Amino acid sequence: MKFTGAVCILVLVSSLAWTNAVVKEEIKVACVPMELTPCKPSGQTESKPSTECCGKLKEQESCLCSYINNPIFGEYVKSPNAHKILAACNIPYPTC
Repeated sequence: MKFTGAVCILVLVSSLAWTNAVVKEEIKVACVPMELTPCKPSGQTESKPSTECCGKLKEQESCLCSYINNPIFGEYVKSPNAHKILAACNIPYPTC
Protein backbone atom coordinates (compact mmCIF):
# COMPACT_ATOMS: atom_id res chain seq x y z
CA MET A 1 0.00 0.00 0.00
CA LYS A 2 2.82 2.42 0.86
CA PHE A 3 4.55 1.75 -2.46
CA THR A 4 1.33 2.43 -4.41
CA GLY A 5 0.79 5.68 -2.51
CA ALA A 6 4.34 6.82 -3.24
CA VAL A 7 3.94 6.04 -6.95
CA CYS A 8 0.67 7.98 -7.07
CA ILE A 9 2.29 10.99 -5.43
CA LEU A 10 5.24 10.82 -7.83
CA VAL A 11 2.92 10.69 -10.85
CA LEU A 12 0.87 13.60 -9.51
CA VAL A 13 3.92 15.79 -8.86
CA SER A 14 5.37 14.96 -12.28
CA SER A 15 2.15 15.84 -14.07
CA LEU A 16 1.87 19.14 -12.19
CA ALA A 17 5.44 20.09 -13.09
CA TRP A 18 4.77 19.25 -16.75
CA THR A 19 1.53 21.27 -16.75
CA ASN A 20 3.32 24.27 -15.23
CA ALA A 21 6.02 24.11 -17.93
CA VAL A 22 3.40 24.00 -20.69
CA VAL A 23 1.54 26.99 -19.25
CA LYS A 24 4.76 29.04 -19.05
CA GLU A 25 5.53 28.35 -22.72
CA GLU A 26 2.11 29.56 -23.82
CA ILE A 27 2.45 33.01 -22.24
CA LYS A 28 3.28 35.47 -25.00
CA VAL A 29 4.41 39.05 -24.64
CA ALA A 30 2.32 41.71 -26.32
CA CYS A 31 4.51 43.78 -28.64
CA VAL A 32 3.65 47.34 -27.66
CA PRO A 33 6.32 49.80 -28.85
CA MET A 34 4.96 52.59 -26.67
CA GLU A 35 6.02 50.58 -23.60
CA LEU A 36 9.61 51.33 -24.62
CA THR A 37 9.26 55.06 -23.96
CA PRO A 38 11.49 54.81 -20.86
CA CYS A 39 14.32 54.18 -23.36
CA LYS A 40 13.69 57.39 -25.30
CA PRO A 41 16.06 59.61 -23.24
CA SER A 42 18.92 57.16 -23.76
CA GLY A 43 18.26 57.05 -27.47
CA GLN A 44 18.29 60.81 -27.76
CA THR A 45 21.20 61.67 -25.47
CA GLU A 46 23.35 58.51 -25.55
CA SER A 47 23.06 58.34 -21.75
CA LYS A 48 23.03 55.08 -19.81
CA PRO A 49 19.60 53.39 -20.06
CA SER A 50 17.50 53.29 -16.93
CA THR A 51 16.63 50.12 -15.08
CA GLU A 52 13.04 50.57 -16.27
CA CYS A 53 14.24 50.82 -19.88
CA CYS A 54 16.27 47.62 -19.58
CA GLY A 55 13.35 45.85 -17.93
CA LYS A 56 10.98 46.82 -20.73
CA LEU A 57 13.53 45.74 -23.36
CA LYS A 58 13.90 42.37 -21.63
CA GLU A 59 10.11 41.98 -21.58
CA GLN A 60 9.87 42.75 -25.29
CA GLU A 61 13.07 41.07 -26.46
CA SER A 62 11.02 38.64 -28.57
CA CYS A 63 9.45 41.64 -30.34
CA LEU A 64 12.67 43.27 -31.54
CA CYS A 65 12.69 41.60 -34.96
CA SER A 66 9.14 42.74 -35.65
CA TYR A 67 10.18 46.28 -34.69
CA ILE A 68 13.26 46.09 -36.93
CA ASN A 69 11.13 44.99 -39.89
CA ASN A 70 8.50 47.66 -39.24
CA PRO A 71 8.96 50.69 -41.53
CA ILE A 72 7.95 53.07 -38.73
CA PHE A 73 10.14 51.69 -35.92
CA GLY A 74 12.94 50.00 -37.86
CA GLU A 75 15.16 53.07 -38.19
CA TYR A 76 15.17 53.54 -34.41
CA VAL A 77 15.95 49.93 -33.57
CA LYS A 78 18.67 49.76 -36.23
CA SER A 79 20.37 52.96 -35.03
CA PRO A 80 23.82 52.90 -33.40
CA ASN A 81 22.26 54.23 -30.18
CA ALA A 82 19.84 51.30 -30.08
CA HIS A 83 22.78 48.92 -30.36
CA LYS A 84 24.46 50.69 -27.42
CA ILE A 85 21.29 50.58 -25.32
CA LEU A 86 20.80 46.88 -25.94
CA ALA A 87 24.45 46.21 -25.10
CA ALA A 88 24.19 48.26 -21.89
CA CYS A 89 21.14 46.19 -20.91
CA ASN A 90 22.96 42.92 -21.74
CA ILE A 91 20.49 42.11 -24.49
CA PRO A 92 22.00 40.70 -27.67
CA TYR A 93 21.11 42.47 -30.89
CA PRO A 94 18.75 40.11 -32.72
CA THR A 95 19.56 38.38 -35.97
CA CYS A 96 16.31 38.43 -37.88
